[in-house]
Amino acid sequence: MIRFLISRLVQFPLILAAIYLVTFFMAWVVPGDPFQKTDKNLSPQALMQRRREFHAENWRTFLVYYSGRVVRHADFGQSMQYDEWSVNDILKSALPVSITLGLFALIVALLGGVGLGTVAAVRRDGLLDWLSLSIALIGVSLPGFVAAAMLFIFFTAKLHWPPIGEWGHLRDLVLPGVALALLPMAYIARLTRVSMLDILGNDYVRTARAKGLSRGVVIWKHALRNALLPVLSYLGPAAAYTLTGSFVVEKVFNIPGLGQHFVNSILNRDRTMILGTVIVYSFFLLTFNLLVDVSYAFVDPRIDVTSDRGDA
Repeated sequence: MIRFLISRLVQFPLILAAIYLVTFFMAWVVPGDPFQKTDKNLSPQALMQRRREFHAENWRTFLVYYSGRVVRHADFGQSMQYDEWSVNDILKSALPVSITLGLFALIVALLGGVGLGTVAAVRRDGLLDWLSLSIALIGVSLPGFVAAAMLFIFFTAKLHWPPIGEWGHLRDLVLPGVALALLPMAYIARLTRVSMLDILGNDYVRTARAKGLSRGVVIWKHALRNALLPVLSYLGPAAAYTLTGSFVVEKVFNIPGLGQHFVNSILNRDRTMILGTVIVYSFFLLTFNLLVDVSYAFVDPRIDVTSDRGDA
């Protein structure tokens, strides 16, 4: 296990460097000048001065300078859009909001999806099974921004749900969290249902019942533990969706998270902000995928995460 963790940690900077280079060249080749404001055109002299301030005379200078700052000081530099803010300052203020929303949505998706899938498998072909399949179908088919808009309109206009004001109340998480959790919850419910149906037909489940264990203990303690393996495999993509999918949801609910800054940075060609946001999110996603891989060993000790063989 230790060797596995070390090898994965060694790969982290290599993967992040590859993501940084790809993001850099994509941001550089996109048409548009980040220093040419739409409300006021700068003179050629002022425009050249701005480029020199950001070491953006050409792509080589920009890449070498900012790559060195990131490696040596973990400093993403000044934002090209917000002259008074650095990228690090924006990340420190907005990132906790986006992480809180993403983790809340992931928890809702995990608890709701596992619960729906388990009940659907136990009550197969019943009303609860039909209800879970209907929710899964809606969750898979409905885009996140549509679900966010529908929830916002219905709860604020029809039920007079308090609009999101100053971020910090638990109610501010509910509507955007549910909108963000709908898609991963649908997938988790389907994965749990299929896996539980397979597990409940195994011999050891019937043996446990024959030994006198209650139905609840067999289902929730023994069967569900093995049925969670496919769900764990999906937690990596689910975390990626809840973190990156929050961009649109934050825009709909006017949440002061990193999503709005990232969208604005793309519209304004703010290359330093784009690079900082992508690298930080990539780091969190790589870390979460590593935690998912390690959790296999705790859920099912028979799985050897350090083995390269497919039959481990």
